[in-house]
Amino acid sequence: MAVPRAAAVALLAVAVVVVVLAETQPAAAQHIVQEIDDPGAYMFTPSSLSKRKTTTTTTPAPETTTDVPEYTGTTDKDDKKVPDPSFVDEIENVTAPAGRSIKLSCTVKDLGAYRVAWMHFEQSAILTVHTHVITRNPRISVSHDNLRTWFLHIRDVQKEDRGRYMCQINTANAKTQIGYLHVVVPPSISDTQSSSDVIVRENANVSLACAASGSPDPVVKWKRDDNSTINVNKTLAVTEWEGTRLEMSRISRVDMGDYLCIASNGVPPTVSKRIRVSVDFPPMLQIPHQLVGAPLGSTVTLECSTEAHPISLNYWTREKDMIHENSKFHADTQRAELPYKSHMTLTIRNVEQADYGTYKCVAKNPRGETDGVIRLYMSTTPTTSPPPPPPTTDPIVETRDESSSSSSNNNNVLDSFRERDKGSKYLSSLNEINKSEHKSLDAGGKGPRQEWPPGRTSGCRTLLPFAWTLLIAAVLARVTAPL
Repeated sequence: MAVPRAAAVALLAVAVVVVVLAETQPAAAQHIVQEIDDPGAYMFTPSSLSKRKTTTTTTPAPETTTDVPEYTGTTDKDDKKVPDPSFVDEIENVTAPAGRSIKLSCTVKDLGAYRVAWMHFEQSAILTVHTHVITRNPRISVSHDNLRTWFLHIRDVQKEDRGRYMCQINTANAKTQIGYLHVVVPPSISDTQSSSDVIVRENANVSLACAASGSPDPVVKWKRDDNSTINVNKTLAVTEWEGTRLEMSRISRVDMGDYLCIASNGVPPTVSKRIRVSVDFPPMLQIPHQLVGAPLGSTVTLECSTEAHPISLNYWTREKDMIHENSKFHADTQRAELPYKSHMTLTIRNVEQADYGTYKCVAKNPRGETDGVIRLYMSTTPTTSPPPPPPTTDPIVETRDESSSSSSNNNNVLDSFRERDKGSKYLSSLNEINKSEHKSLDAGGKGPRQEWPPGRTSGCRTLLPFAWTLLIAAVLARVTAPL
């Protein structure tokens, strides 16, 4: 009977201790201490902070603190009511870019022995209770200013941290206050979900994709790197296209180049991705001068312009033999600004009789082959025009100086017209006019003679060349007039 009696004594002692503790601890204080010391998990819910046992998770009992004044009940020594705790200011909403550190503040008064808790509303998760951090997120911490202002600190803010945060006082009817954390994230473009460089055949359709993310959702725009227009189709051309996809129908060689996918959401920096569009087509040739003349011993250059993609293999031939670089020939190819254009030249030094003939410029690429013909002929001076026609037998009329006023020059002009129009119907008329003019000016003629006053003879002689000029001009006008 010794053992049962000892057990009964021990149980009686434990019961006495429990009764004493229950009598000395106020009801509200018992609730808080029980929440902290109980090895079970207690969760604050958005509707209230009532204690709820869970079997899925366990929270280690936090250490008791000594900075909280001991709760004295709802009445003081004079039986006066103690005011309930309340909030002083609203929680300010915070907007922060990802990666920054922020803090939310909650100011209360008359807290007494009550506790303040922070929780994430969307996640229904308790973050802190009083000075203890409940969440396992190492980026979250809590601090206070003499138990009046409670700060929730979040380091290296991430996109998933955004949402409503609740500050709650665990009174009988829980008092809550909510602030919003808005996390902005600069835009980013996913390489794996976006288009890479593309190669298509001419007249095919092209679809480019650009997958961008950020907070807020970014706007995606397309531009060409050289600021030229985007030919969406044959009837629509724009300098800028908005959307995550760019569709182009029946693409041509002029649409070849770099396209920029630009994503922006107001949060710097704006990002872009470069996508190169290549359009394949067989070679084409343009020959500015198919006939080129050069004198013996000169240096002449033949030219061809090519368009091809992929870039063509270019060379020159003569009589089906490829021309190689030597002291006589020098071939060169220059790339143009457009990626599919090039300019071919063949320089022939010290042209000899054997160098005249037909030359070909040839362009090849995987899509096809083409050539162009240039003929080199002998000329007295270098020229890119066709050979001149054989000379005619008609003499060339020389242009005389209009300042000439002698009668001999006038006769020479008339003689030249006689020779040119020899055998024509104008010849007899011209002779008759010439004879009549001589008779009218002859001093021994039958007509009346004009007597000039003394001292005027020199003036008359001065006017004779001018009169001859007018006469010749009239004759020329009549001869050259149409029948």
